[in-house]
Amino acid sequence: MAEMYFTKEHEWVKVSGNTGKVGISDHAAHELGDITFVELPKVGKTVKQFEVLAAIESVKAASDIFSPLSGKVIAVNDELDATPEVVNESAEEKAWMAEIEIADAAELKNLMTQDQYTEYLKTL
Repeated sequence: MAEMYFTKEHEWVKVSGNTGKVGISDHAAHELGDITFVELPKVGKTVKQFEVLAAIESVKAASDIFSPLSGKVIAVNDELDATPEVVNESAEEKAWMAEIEIADAAELKNLMTQDQYTEYLKTL
């Protein structure tokens, strides 16, 4: 089973081997409101940890999505082009935005576990 980690900016990464699928948390999707557009990264793009990976727009706001880990984009979820509302319906499952080949697994120490993230949300 993939392990899930979170950033303070509400992105998540599900790590499986040397790859990770990236998206935004249920909390972030709820805060943004109805998602109207997701700008996915290009396959082949290289990102550093906490650099802008993608962008998302809702009826309330537009936000950058930051990469939880450094790596290279090896796949994107094209389904979000036609149906961005999937982010509202299934932010932490079906609405992954990009899959990256992880450059440095040691960066996981800069992220929160599910339990730590749940505790973090209580402080907001």
